[in-house]
Formats: sequence, structure tokens, C-alpha cells
Amino acid sequence: MAKTFQDLDTKLIHTGEPMIAGAVSIPIFQSSTFESEGGKSYDAIRYIRLNNTPNHIALHEKLASLENAQAALVTASGMAAISAALFTVLKGGGHLLVQDVLYGGTHGLLTSQFAGFGLSYDFIDPSAPQSWEAKLRPNTRAIYVEAISNPLMGVPEMEAVVDFAKKHDLVSMIDNTFATPVNFRPPEWGFDLSLHSATKYLNGHSDIVAGVVIGRSELVARINVGLRYYGGTLDPHACFLLHRGLKTLGVRVRQQNENALAVARFLEGHPGVARVNYPGLESSPDHERAKRYFGGFGGMLSFEPSGGEKAAKEFMDRVTIPIVAPSLGGVESLLSRPAYTSHLALTPEERAGLGIGEGLIRVSVGIESAEELIADFRQALEWSSGGQTDSKTREDSGRQER
Repeated sequence: MAKTFQDLDTKLIHTGEPMIAGAVSIPIFQSSTFESEGGKSYDAIRYIRLNNTPNHIALHEKLASLENAQAALVTASGMAAISAALFTVLKGGGHLLVQDVLYGGTHGLLTSQFAGFGLSYDFIDPSAPQSWEAKLRPNTRAIYVEAISNPLMGVPEMEAVVDFAKKHDLVSMIDNTFATPVNFRPPEWGFDLSLHSATKYLNGHSDIVAGVVIGRSELVARINVGLRYYGGTLDPHACFLLHRGLKTLGVRVRQQNENALAVARFLEGHPGVARVNYPGLESSPDHERAKRYFGGFGGMLSFEPSGGEKAAKEFMDRVTIPIVAPSLGGVESLLSRPAYTSHLALTPEERAGLGIGEGLIRVSVGIESAEELIADFRQALEWSSGGQTDSKTREDSGRQER
């Protein structure tokens, strides 16, 4: 009897789990080549580069089910997913409407590579739908947003994006990496394509690089055709690790939602912090939108110490629990300064125009004790030049540590 599962947590464990020789966990099919006489289509050949080995097929089934979509495809990295999707949708001289605050890799793809392929783009304000129509061109093919923007944690008018795409016959595309299927499932809201860097939350253990395309079967199939020739296929061992990591996605992300909200509230109330970006805060300009769309507000936040870049450096030198590293979404908390990592390729003027300051710190909140994280952040802020703690308090803190 075929099994069907309704709840996300059950799907994470049981969908895409072929019982092979009675094994509870799918084995790693460490083979590039499979016995085959071929057939009438290229798809009939079983080969790693064609994304159709048992490890790939199991993942595709599981990933599509998580967002209640028709199909899914795994790739060798998040940028492989993004670039393959964009090149497929825009092929032949297409134009893209894309939100202005973006992951630096996506921004770099547009600004440094598009022109050479005869493609074009215009940036839009994702919270101002009334301004989008003015940017349309006869060759506009798609509109692209991020569910939670990197690194300022903005939330677009996502229903408006879908409606606008349908009205103008565009493909609606969304990077759902920060939100994850636990908090937001774009196909349920009408998006054509949902993209992920599976390096982050989907895997969750900071030990692979992978990407995912989820969406309408016709579009995913077209993207897969291109990906086969671009060569951005995920290897079987990484497939296995991603498959395993997905099983704990629900429990991980819910803990990260809870921890990030607690850390964000602490930072918002600290005199040494000038600004906190987190859609779960009532003070966030995107809070009402986030409440409407999301089941949780995510594990990502960013903030600026009052003392600017100097205070940011001192804070990052002083913390003891988070690791200073440029990625995100793992079980451990990570810190980075986007101006010197994810958005380094942008000019200082471009970053300033988008609101990405030199002192901005991006925090990927892990699943450690929230209380211990907050205590660590507190002591680091008190020692940083951005803190407002007087010298006596600093001296007392030093005595306690000694």
C-alpha cells in the first residue's frame, strides 16, 4: 500500500525513503555508472550527471513533498541552483526584475555575468509593488525575491509578487533559504520556483555544499536539462548527507526560531546596539508581513553596535560561543560581517546605498542554550567600544571572569 504523509515532520522522516535490502537508511550509491541499454530518451540512461541515481531520486521526492510542490532537483551548490534556474528562464535575451537587497553571490551573478550572456535586469523595491510596472520591458521573463533578505532580513510583499507575475505572464522565483520549508512554503502561495542553498538549513551541519530547485514540474524539468550540460550535479555522498540532515530540519529550525527571537529581543533592548534587523520583532517594518506569511521568523538576524565598525570588530573578538565564519544555517551559531564576506564584491557605495554598513554583524543563531548565548553577547557588548557600560562595570566583569 502506498504511503502518504500530511505533516511536515512526518514527511521529513518518511518521504523519499526507499527500503533497499531492508535498510532503514538509504545507502550511498557510490557509482557514477549504472547498467543500462539506453532507450528512446536521454532520461533512460542512469548516470550521476543526469541527476537520476537512487540517491538523487529519493532526495527529489522528499524535497518536493516538503513544500507541497510538483517536483524538485538537487544541485552542486546554491549558486548552481540559482544560476541554472535563471539561465533557463531567461534564455534568449530575457530581462529580470529582482529585489534590490540580495545575497552577494546572486548580486554578483547579475552584475558581472548577465551582460555577457545577453541578459538584463532591473532592481526593484520588494515592498513597493506600485513601482514594479514601470520597470517592465517587452522581454521581461521573471521576477525574483528572497523570502527573508540577506543580510537585512527584509520580507517582500510576496502575494503581490505572485499576482504581478501572473498578470504579466512572468515566472515568479524566490530564494527560500533563510525561511526554510518549516516556516514558509512558496508553492503553497503560488510561486513557480523556490530556490535554496541546501548548504545552510536544509542540511544543517556545515559539512556539505548543495542547492535545491523546487516548483512546477515543467520548469524543473527544463532547468534539469540545462544543469546536465552545466555540470552542477550533486555527488552521491553529499546527497546522502543532505538526505540525513533533512530529517532533523523541523526540530532544528523551531529551536533556531525560538533562540533567534530571544537574542533579537535582548539586542533590541541593549544600549550598546543601534539597530536590529529581525522580522520577528514588533518594531520591524516587515513584522506584519512576516506574521502573515511565516510559521516562524527564522534563525537569522543582523545588528549594528552603537560604536560602528570598531565596536563590531571588538564584539566579534570578544564572543566565545559563536564562530566567526561566513556561512549560516548550521546547528552552531555563526557571526560574519557582510561588508567583508557575503557582500564584499559590492562597492562601498553600493553597500551604503542598500543600508549594509561596515559595522553590520550578521548572526546565524544555532541551537545552543539561548540564555548562554545572550550572556555571551552581553559580556561582548560590554567590552566593545559600542557598549554604554561604564568603566566600573567593565572592571567588575573582568574580576568575575578571572
